[in-house]
Amino acid sequence: MLRETVIKIERLSRKYKGYISTEELLREGITNRQIGVFVEIEILERVCHGYYWFNCSVRAKPPDHKALEVCFSDPEAVICADSACFYLGLIDVEPVSLSAATRRSDRRRIHMNFPVSRHYYSERLFPEYQKTVETEFGTYRIYDIERSVCDCIRFREDLEDDIFAYVLECYKKRNPAGDKLLEYAKNLRLLKLVKQYV
Repeated sequence: MLRETVIKIERLSRKYKGYISTEELLREGITNRQIGVFVEIEILERVCHGYYWFNCSVRAKPPDHKALEVCFSDPEAVICADSACFYLGLIDVEPVSLSAATRRSDRRRIHMNFPVSRHYYSERLFPEYQKTVETEFGTYRIYDIERSVCDCIRFREDLEDDIFAYVLECYKKRNPAGDKLLEYAKNLRLLKLVKQYV
């Protein structure tokens, strides 16, 4: 491969702050064949369909790179349950599998370089209590803490036992009364179930 092409990809890594899409690479004059070679020699890492990370970047991947990368793969996905509790600082142990919510009607494939637990939500429940996190690397959507704790209780069978117990322990320490959680649970039609755990 020509030295000039390698220099160009290193320059692009600074311009695009680490992540770049196939569309942007093509627009910058990098061919599909060259992209394949850069992946093969590990200058680029394919993070999901249509997105890459520059391994030649002087930057390290951000701490929330898994959340960003899942949302590159499916822009409508929302980080939920135990993963949202981790990214929002309720717990300090990262779950092995990233939990992502999508609408039941969403059939986009989410193939990542790390385990993902996908949870399908009804149209009524999906938009409730979402917020957008803006970073220098991109944006992702995440449910707030109370919604995420409710989801941990709903998906307790899918979560690691120690993570589930840790989420409840940390939430109870932070919010001993649990009033807001019960309000959310009522709106999400989970009140009876949530009351068993708080």
